[in-house]
Amino acid sequence: MASISELTYIYLAFILPDEEVTVTEDKINALIKAAGVSVEPFGAGLFAKRLANANIGSLLCNVGAGEPVPAGGIAPAGSPALSTCCLS
Repeated sequence: MASISELTYIYLAFILPDEEVTVTEDKINALIKAAGVSVEPFGAGLFAKRLANANIGSLLCNVGAGEPVPAGGIAPAGSPALSTCCLS
C-alpha cells in the first residue's frame, strides 16, 4: 500500500497540470502546506524536477495503451523494454 507521502505526490501530479499550473517546488510545497500533510522535505524538489518536462495529460490518457501481452506473459519481440518510461 502506498504511503501518505507517495499518495500526496500522486494527487499533486493530477492537481497541478489540471489547473494548468507549472509544476514547481514552490507550488508543490504550497499545496502540501494547504493540505496539512507532512512529507519528507526533499520530496518536493525531486518531484518537481521529475515532472518539469512531463506531459501528465498524455501519461494519463495513454495508461495501458501499449501492445497486448500474449497469454504466456512474454512481450512480443521488438516491443519497448519495461524499464522505458516517458518521464525519464
